[in-house]
Amino acid sequence: MSVASSTARARATAPQAAEKTTTIVIGSGFSALAVAAELNRQGIEAIVVDGSCALKQPSSIQPITGGISLDELSERSEIVRLLEHYARRHELDIRPETRALELTRAHHPVPTNRQWRVHTATGTLTAHSVVFTRGALSQLRRVLHGVGVTTTTDLRTSMHTLGLYLVGVGNLEIPTTQEVLHQAKRAGQSIAARVAARELGCAVA
Repeated sequence: MSVASSTARARATAPQAAEKTTTIVIGSGFSALAVAAELNRQGIEAIVVDGSCALKQPSSIQPITGGISLDELSERSEIVRLLEHYARRHELDIRPETRALELTRAHHPVPTNRQWRVHTATGTLTAHSVVFTRGALSQLRRVLHGVGVTTTTDLRTSMHTLGLYLVGVGNLEIPTTQEVLHQAKRAGQSIAARVAARELGCAVA
């Protein structure tokens, strides 16, 4: 075996370093674009990956959705078109071919410095915040329970303390277009506040 081939094999088998960002958005479509655009406006780095059948969810379970009017669909389609234009113009990091497979949490002695790991077929992404934009709330509860998030009536508050967010996710009905935009804005503001607090803590330390 040549030295060159041995070196190439070693590089191929060596574990790849995790790619770091501030926020990972799991999902696609309107909700994911809305979150990505809002995070960009807040100056927050983000990577958007696909969430179809993500995080080891049974593929046979489908979210329960309510009705949505034709006017609502028309309005949403127009906003999606504008968001897609925004994403291209600002070169947002959207990776539709990258699918989230598993979510784990890295250990750290300082709770606010703990990061989430999103495992994909091509590597691992790490971030302090993760936004879910696909799947019904009942499905996500099982996923979150697996990573240590307690299922409570005030699930969103419990998630936010861990840097986890839900946007465009409903239990019985599809959120309205305006509600999704409001959810994206609130998530972006909360994540920006967490980043500022963490940076302030590092500066003081």
